[in-house]
Amino acid sequence: METEKKKYKRIMLKLSGEALANDKGFGIDPEVVYRLAGEIKEASDSGIEIAVVVGGGRQCIQHLAKPM
Repeated sequence: METEKKKYKRIMLKLSGEALANDKGFGIDPEVVYRLAGEIKEASDSGIEIAVVVGGGRQCIQHLAKPM
């Protein structure tokens, strides 16, 4: 069997919180999470090391922007 040469050995995957949302645009949809997890696992099983960062940036920015 021929070994496929990978372009990257390690990657960082940044997912926005919105990427996990349901069709109403908020919350976390378990079906979306399950699908993404399967795709991440497939890449991991191919030998790629993966770091996953999940959003929340907008909430952080809004919190930091509030006057004290």
